[in-house]
Amino acid sequence: ESNSDLIESNSSSLLLRCGIKSFFPSLYVIFYIVFIFVSGFQSNEVIHLISNAFGCILQTNSPTCPNNCLALKYRHVTGACNNRNNQAWGASNTLLTRWLPSQYEDGISEPKGWNPEFQYNGFRLPPVREVSKQIIRASNKVSKEDYLYSHIIIEWGQYIDHDIAFTPQSISRGALPVTWQADCKSTCEKLNPCYPIMANPPSACGCIPFYRSSAACGTGKQGAVFTNPSVANPREQINGLTSFIDASAVYGSTEAMQSKLRNLSSDDGLLRVNMKYSDNGSAYMPFVDDKPSSCIQDPASDHAERIECFLAGESRSNEVTSLAAIHTLWLREHNRLAKSLKKLNPHWNSETTYQEARKIIGAVHQIITVRDYIPKILGQTAFDQYVGNYEGYDDKVNPSISNIFTTAAFRFGHATIPPIVHRLDSEYRDHPQYQNLLLNDVFFRPWRIIKEGGLDPLFRGMIGRSAKMQTQQEMMSEELTEKLQVLTNNGSVDLASLNLQRGRDHGLPGYNDWRESCGLQRLQTLSDLIISISDQNLTTEIIDLYGHPDNIDVFLGGLAENFLPGARTGPLFACLIGKQIKALREGDRFWYENENIFTDSQRAELQKQTLSRVICDNTGLNHVPADVFIMGKYPDDFMSCDTVPGMNLQAWKETSGRGRSCSVPGTIENGGFVYCSEDVVIYTCNNGYRLQGNEELICQGNQWSSQAPFCSDLNECEDHQNHPCHSSAACKNTPGSFQCLCTDPYELAEDSRTNSYRCTVTTLRFHGKGSI
Repeated sequence: ESNSDLIESNSSSLLLRCGIKSFFPSLYVIFYIVFIFVSGFQSNEVIHLISNAFGCILQTNSPTCPNNCLALKYRHVTGACNNRNNQAWGASNTLLTRWLPSQYEDGISEPKGWNPEFQYNGFRLPPVREVSKQIIRASNKVSKEDYLYSHIIIEWGQYIDHDIAFTPQSISRGALPVTWQADCKSTCEKLNPCYPIMANPPSACGCIPFYRSSAACGTGKQGAVFTNPSVANPREQINGLTSFIDASAVYGSTEAMQSKLRNLSSDDGLLRVNMKYSDNGSAYMPFVDDKPSSCIQDPASDHAERIECFLAGESRSNEVTSLAAIHTLWLREHNRLAKSLKKLNPHWNSETTYQEARKIIGAVHQIITVRDYIPKILGQTAFDQYVGNYEGYDDKVNPSISNIFTTAAFRFGHATIPPIVHRLDSEYRDHPQYQNLLLNDVFFRPWRIIKEGGLDPLFRGMIGRSAKMQTQQEMMSEELTEKLQVLTNNGSVDLASLNLQRGRDHGLPGYNDWRESCGLQRLQTLSDLIISISDQNLTTEIIDLYGHPDNIDVFLGGLAENFLPGARTGPLFACLIGKQIKALREGDRFWYENENIFTDSQRAELQKQTLSRVICDNTGLNHVPADVFIMGKYPDDFMSCDTVPGMNLQAWKETSGRGRSCSVPGTIENGGFVYCSEDVVIYTCNNGYRLQGNEELICQGNQWSSQAPFCSDLNECEDHQNHPCHSSAACKNTPGSFQCLCTDPYELAEDSRTNSYRCTVTTLRFHGKGSI
């Protein structure tokens, strides 16, 4: 449920610190940009450096979309080209949508509360830390167990949130002059990009550091680079991920990240795994390439033995050990599926096998989320009202993630996180060797997975212990409001305050405006509030802090509402979440229920799949509930994994003579083919090779329209527009790949800003086939 507030991202999204006190470029900045141009940098480097200089993120606008049958069969990793008329809808690095106009204090960029003297309806907004302490914070000792749902329902909510939304913060890793940058960790001044959370009592520096979300280039005060800042063009934020439920948390949201995650030396379409450690023979995710990583180490271990952060398709996978376990589960499931599909279809090349496994994994994510998870959150009545039955793809529906959904509504789950992470033995009792842990002992500690029993104790804890029941008296555990650890701050921070501050940073309208937009009654008086928030002490506290109902932050108001029947949200969040889920489903051309995405038999098999089956197939667990989200008692409510239904992959087997009357097309070296329809096949080459000849063959009568093409080595070193190596390194072509070579005493390091490779005094790394 968290956005970028828990981690400094090293993902493909451009994370930049603004640091310039005025939005108008200084003469020094202008000279610097001129220097960039005359120094001969590549065009994409120029664009990125300019965006870095002005503290904004470039958005994807008009991607080039291929027009072959393969583009109709598999979604692009960036999410682009899903909608053929609006090709950037849902793509990574595009704007979060606005369902209501933003509300900034200056109408352009300044967040709510920026000016402490500014009044709303005659009252100043309360500091978010005061709201957290007086209303949201709950002691660990009064944490109430959810009588219906298990802990894993929380983890799935967080995991799927990380599949569809990430808002980059203004944290620069670029090579800009230090004098341009405001250090939010050492100042309590409101200097872009810093919007500090004032602490009471004050912390060491009087505040909790807070980085504003990066603005999209050309919006808000960043618009001064291109136009005059105007209320008609207020500050907007970027979604760094694909909006679709497409398992981008597994595969990444950019081509560069996808390549980094794949095992390009395999012919089976596999993902990379950890080469140093395994979990009783089962795979862990690989470690990140940049070492030493920022993950916390075991204090009792030899400092020479480091357990680095795991590498996943989404950069927040290390936030808590249970989330890392979910990511690892899907890595294993992809590789399991890919190996099985390759056995069924030995003529498939690595690319086809990878794409087919990825397509299945994405569909299963959709099924688990919309069939099994969302109805439990909204309640069946609200689900039927806001989501309903699938009626087919609608190319007029924009599936992009809305600002209100990711910044407020879908963060409801923070109030359902229990203060303890349980680890259980095979009988679902507290583990005799690996004790239960408070949340603050599992933040960014992957070593606890590798050194303390692997995935099995964690998964048993997630399905064998309950979620926290949010109540109006106890909203969010003090483990999150007092002891949250993030990698951008040396001490502990307050997640409730971060959520409230993020809503103000994004200019979200208030609670009543959103109620009205959902067709709900505006609550104008204390007696009105009691209709929606039945605890009278709570409503009194809220009015005492905010002064007027229209001033209430939407995150607090939505969190405080009475639950709908059979739900874990009130009417406002049910409306906002339901509206977003419906858009994600109806606006996705590759939604698994859409015609021609899967065959009828494949779709029938997909609908048999459950999270229970995935856990059985990829962990050492032998007994699970039929629905792992439902809290059950072991062993009465558990079933043997031998009896848990699942998919039959025979529905994906391509038999010889599949064309109307044509034989199986010819195989090719370093590539392969896939059927787009009964009488059309398309050929692709493995990474690092170029197709020569016709990529598409059509069965005409009893023969194919042309001979099979072939794959020739691609010389990446000749690509001057997107050169694979930094100008400081020499490029050497190799079969299917390349090497970036440096002259002693320099060695190779990745430049995370441009995804090229530069020479520095670090460890040598190679890219492409056979890379580590």
